[in-house]
Amino acid sequence: MPLPSDQDASGRTLGAAELARLEAVIASGTLTSTKGVQTPELESRFAALVGRRGAIACSSGTAAVHTAIAAVDPEPGDEIITSPITDIGAITPILFHGAIPRFADVDPASGMVTAETVAAARSDRTRAVVVTHLFGIPAPVDAIVAAAEVPVIEDCAQAYGAARGGAAVGTIGTFGCFSLQQGKHITTGEGGVVVGDDAALMRRARVFVNKGWPYGEADPDHEFLALNLRISELQSAVANAQLDRLVAAVDARRTSVERFLDAITALPGLEVTPVAAGDVATWWKVPVLVDPAVVPGGPRALAAELATRGIASAPRYIQKPAFACRIFTEQRTFGTSRWPFTLATAEALDYAAERFPGTTTYLDRVLVLPWNERYESSHVDTVVAALSSALRAVGVVA
Repeated sequence: MPLPSDQDASGRTLGAAELARLEAVIASGTLTSTKGVQTPELESRFAALVGRRGAIACSSGTAAVHTAIAAVDPEPGDEIITSPITDIGAITPILFHGAIPRFADVDPASGMVTAETVAAARSDRTRAVVVTHLFGIPAPVDAIVAAAEVPVIEDCAQAYGAARGGAAVGTIGTFGCFSLQQGKHITTGEGGVVVGDDAALMRRARVFVNKGWPYGEADPDHEFLALNLRISELQSAVANAQLDRLVAAVDARRTSVERFLDAITALPGLEVTPVAAGDVATWWKVPVLVDPAVVPGGPRALAAELATRGIASAPRYIQKPAFACRIFTEQRTFGTSRWPFTLATAEALDYAAERFPGTTTYLDRVLVLPWNERYESSHVDTVVAALSSALRAVGVVA
């Protein structure tokens, strides 16, 4: 059975509501967010939905993280703690702002940073922490915030509707950053939103998105170095229509994933990524931990067998930790300057494997299955049957 894909209409819920809003924007002739009505509506609705005082729409999830970092305003050479298992778009804004990504190790069962690993990465240069809620499973951001003593930026790109201990992700740290990219819980193709409560920080974030220009204020000027990271009215129109469906989309994901997780508990060599008691996971994709001591060849062998059965999967999720990419190993930044790496301490640039045992273990064990809100029971059963068959093919006996 062909599975729905979030890369096309089979796995995306788009239709008349989006078209009606887009038609209204086109008819108005106002496609810029600085003069339109769709973007203010999106920001107001998003803030209310998440439960924060303000929201700022921008051009991508990467732009959302960049905007939050700009609001924190690090000094060149300051360190921002982050995870080596995340999209590179949550890391490169740190370098663009002249700060140094300081990598914390991850929990080998969840792939996410913890209060303990963040504490181990702290230094007197620490200016902020970026915490990624991976695959829609909440990270222990409450404990990180309690111990951090610096702003904490939640990367919620994969975690719409998730909650940690009763608190919605995006409401626990200083900022929450969301993505509207093609494969997220809701999509405008590209787009992002930053949410927060602190009026001064949110003002700086909004000014940054608008090239340093404070629209609507008396005696405006370009206040500081900034970019144009604005969203368009066309994107906001689609986002507003998508917001109407968000709860239903999240519920559909949770229902189908729960069926899947219940079914694979009986399969040998597979473990479900743990979700803490009281937390709510909303499943962007579904990570499964594969025990190489039980499954010969581990995740790679299982993925190869799944592929012959028409099931896509991603062993390791990312092929290597972020710090093993050429941006870091060759310090490729601005021309041949290597800046801002030239400002870093030796310890911040020490990416030795022994410092990241959790990262190594997690990447060696995780197999990520694509998922979306269009999965029905029959699709879940197809994936489970393929997994069972693939396990037998690699020599696992139930």
